Amino acid sequence: MLLKLAQFLEGYFDVFRVFHYLTFRAILGVLTALVISFIVGPAMIRQLSKYKIGQSVRSDGPQTHFSKAGTPTMGGALILVSIAASTLLWADLSNRYIWVVLLVTLAFGVIGFIDDYKKLVLRNSKGLAARHKYLGQSVFGLAAALFLYGTATAPAETQFIVPFFKQLVWDLGWAYPVLAYFVIVGASNAVNLTDGLDGLAIMPTVLVGGALGIFAYASGNAVFADYLGIPHLPKAGELVVFCGALVGAGLGFLWFNAYPAMVFMGDVGALALGAALGVLAVLVRQEIVLMIMGGVFVVETLSVMLQVLSFKLTGRRIFRMAPIHHHFELKGWPEPRVIVRFWIITVILVLFGLATLKLR
Repeated sequence: MLLKLAQFLEGYFDVFRVFHYLTFRAILGVLTALVISFIVGPAMIRQLSKYKIGQSVRSDGPQTHFSKAGTPTMGGALILVSIAASTLLWADLSNRYIWVVLLVTLAFGVIGFIDDYKKLVLRNSKGLAARHKYLGQSVFGLAAALFLYGTATAPAETQFIVPFFKQLVWDLGWAYPVLAYFVIVGASNAVNLTDGLDGLAIMPTVLVGGALGIFAYASGNAVFADYLGIPHLPKAGELVVFCGALVGAGLGFLWFNAYPAMVFMGDVGALALGAALGVLAVLVRQEIVLMIMGGVFVVETLSVMLQVLSFKLTGRRIFRMAPIHHHFELKGWPEPRVIVRFWIITVILVLFGLATLKLR
């Protein structure tokens, strides 16, 4: 939005040419989303508290969580408002990649909002039925995958890239929308499962989102893409603005979500952020790298799957409680220790993922 204004004004003032630089607009995206979060956050928390939209706590969970009952939830709406406003202000709105990632993020946020609303406002403990939630995710995820496949203009947009091996590239054909669908829906649910402790999900999301922004910038630049041996995607560079907005909104939310949390994101935030990471990875053709950098999300998801499978087959549980962050809590780890250690692991995995840019 403001990019168009800047392009008009540069005809009169040369200083406005700086808005052509993606890095400059990405920085503005970070700062704008951060400021919006700081301004809107306190008012949103007050409103959530006023209407008693608070967290319910499982009776079989760690006893330390009982004090969290009633903490305002659905704070993920703050993240979505900040991301959307910042992206619309600073991104090139003629870029289809921007609209795909933004609309998918908001669509999955709507699914999460309905689930949270039923649980927290209508006091329906089951919330949105699992089959209905998955149906909604499937519809939006598959729609995005088919749209990207149908509008692809270059072979690189639908190729499967294997990190570390620049010669291992496969044209996916009709397998592309299938892969894209599973990445988007899988990432959405993985982040949702991870969102169980104060700040546990949002910081890894910020780190992975920022790293995917680096991939987007490199992929969108022909010189960098050729040098690094990654596919050149001319339209992908603009995604760095969205990634900047995601980072700023995430850090702004963490200000209120850090231990002890003043607000939780709820499904409205977790489902949306996971979908955003999934779409970004699909757009920059780095699905495997997403699994590496988002290793914490992967392990959290696997812990739930293994727990359920083990209990159904043997009647025994592998972990004291799943997802796995609760297992460590029940072993006696203080909540901040679990959170920070998972953050540290994510930093290491993100650095390893970024290393794939050069080690090919």
